[in-house]
Parts: sequence; structure tokens; C-alpha cells
Amino acid sequence: MDPGKHKAVVLLSGGLDSATVLAMAMERGFDCHCISFDYGQRHKTELDAADRVAGALGAAGHVTVPVGLDRLGGSALTADIDVPKDRDEARMGDDIPVTYVPARNTVFLALALAYAETVGAQDIFVGANAIDYSGYPDCRPDYLDAFEKVANLATKAGAEGSHFTLHAPLIHMSKADIVTEGTRLGVDYGITRSCYDPTPDGAACGRCDSCILRKSGFKAAGVSDPTRYHD
Repeated sequence: MDPGKHKAVVLLSGGLDSATVLAMAMERGFDCHCISFDYGQRHKTELDAADRVAGALGAAGHVTVPVGLDRLGGSALTADIDVPKDRDEARMGDDIPVTYVPARNTVFLALALAYAETVGAQDIFVGANAIDYSGYPDCRPDYLDAFEKVANLATKAGAEGSHFTLHAPLIHMSKADIVTEGTRLGVDYGITRSCYDPTPDGAACGRCDSCILRKSGFKAAGVSDPTRYHD
């Protein structure tokens, strides 16, 4: 860690988007402290991927925090509910699918904010995207703006004059743009995991919303997709 650099907390899921965000934050000169969440998700392979990504990109630190959202259920990612497959990509943003985890980003950002106060960071990076996404309400720009206001009202650091900034550099980027940018930054997408319903040996299903968007992004960017798909 370079004592001359500013610190940032980066939410790192182990997927394509968050790996790209970490690389972008590091290019901007931040010492990046990554935070991941074991929230009872069925796709726990992403946690191993997060470890690999943090190490490969040279993050200053990486913690994984247990959060028992599976105790609440309500989502195909945390309960015994089938993950939707083969949905029309053009209509993915028309509704909120059952892969939405109730209040997940609010919980995650609150914990990232606590971590930022702990390590002395004023910048938080998140991989939210409002273009190629599955209709999640907690990925919208208005929500992120509102949370930044909460961060500065609800913390000791904010009350004492520090200002937290919530960065969402992918918010208006297509999945192809994200792949292109990450490739420029040297992200090894082969070590990332995005699938909502991987096989027991870790292969991506190729049919969930996340897989469909990922495949489409690589294709549109003209970049070879290194993902190991079940099909």
C-alpha cells in the first residue's frame, strides 16, 4: 500500500462488472480495499473468483463478510426458487425478476460504508449498471445518488466534515463497453464468475440472465469469451 494514495473501498463480487470496476479504481490511483459478501447465495463460486481477482489486480486488501440473507429468502439466489433461463435479452429490464435479492445493494453498501470508515476511505466503488442489467431497482442512478446522501448524513466521518463519494463508473456503459474497457485495463475475465446457477463443478449454465448478458457483451465487443459454459 502506498501511503501517498487515497484509499477506496470496492464492492467485489467476483463477476465481470466488479472486476472491471476494481481495475478502473486502481487506474485512477486508489489503494483499493475490496469487500465481498457471503450472503447464502447459490453461486458461491463467485467468492473464490473475488479472491482471485483481488490478488491478480493487486488490491491493497480483501475481506469477505458473512451476511445471512438466505435466512430471509425471497430470491432465486438465496432460496429454493428456480433461476429463470433463456429470457429475451431485449426484455430483461421490463420487470424485476426473481433473482432480485430484497434490499441486497442497500445492505452491501451499508457494510461497505462501515468498512470505508474503518480503513479511512472516502470513496466507494460499486459495479451497478443501468443499461445491460436485469431490472434491479437498486442499480438505478437515483438510488445511488440517494445512498451517497445517506452516507454523508449517517456517519461519524460525515458529521465531522469528511465527504463520501459513491462511484458507479459502469452506470451508463453497455456490457460490450465494459468488456472493452476491462480488456484495455488487462482484466483476466477467465478468472471471473457471473453465473447465477453454476453446475457443481463450477461451469456457467449459459442460460441465466447473467450468462446471457455476459455472452452478448463479449460478442458485441469482439472479444473472445473465456467463460467455461456447461453447454
